Amino acid sequence: MLAAMHAAATHPQPISDVANVAAMLMAAGRGERMRPLTDHTPKPLLEVHGKPLMQWPLEALARAGVAEVVINTAWLGPQIVERFGERCATLRLHYSHEGQDFGGALETAGGIARALELLCPPQRQGPLAEVFWVLAGDVYAPGFVFDASVVQRFAASDKLAHLWLVPNPAHNPRGDFGLATDPAQPDGPMRALNLRADDPQPRFTYSTIGLYRKALFTPPWCAIAPGNPHGVKAALAPLLRAAMDQHRVSAELYTGPWTDVGTPERLAALNASTRP
Repeated sequence: MLAAMHAAATHPQPISDVANVAAMLMAAGRGERMRPLTDHTPKPLLEVHGKPLMQWPLEALARAGVAEVVINTAWLGPQIVERFGERCATLRLHYSHEGQDFGGALETAGGIARALELLCPPQRQGPLAEVFWVLAGDVYAPGFVFDASVVQRFAASDKLAHLWLVPNPAHNPRGDFGLATDPAQPDGPMRALNLRADDPQPRFTYSTIGLYRKALFTPPWCAIAPGNPHGVKAALAPLLRAAMDQHRVSAELYTGPWTDVGTPERLAALNASTRP
């Protein structure tokens, strides 16, 4: 059982501050487009400006006061555990070993479903108990702030997810989702839109940073059994699109420095650039 393997993550910890909401950092991918660099090193451990790529968001989470981070692993996962162990700065780190348990990564929704008990331990109570951050270990966004006030606003809403979108990079010119004012809350967060392929409205790229509610990974939105004991592989986008169609996903545009470090060329360009 996942909970038994990580008993340290299930100690009683009442939530009294929005900054205590946990985060999941996705670090299980093979990094095929980054080969040959990832043949012997997991992509989140490749260095950007002198630090492992995944260390940048971990330090940002620590600065925001986040206490608990779950990291999923698969390809060369033991290297990640060896590098970071149980702590990074003030963070307590817990691991969901998808490669060890199932022979490979479970994709985003499958990985989150597997780690859900670590992210939302059953002893936690209150409106923040089922809210958590999700971010990717291979994205460089050094200026992003994990803002506690946004967590509070999201927790008080009826939304299942809140996404940060970015202007489309050259490698994703069509973008992912639309963005529009919410008629029900014209002065509040914008709505993320699941646009048809022929819809002319602008699209933006999902930054891989988002706030999520546990309910999105349970029926009727997600059919994976609690804890994903069978290792079901499932993508996140279909869940998000279904929730968008019911107006249950909010979003905002992030315009700070952001790079999806997906190829050796992008990594080299990033390291050759001036650090923001």
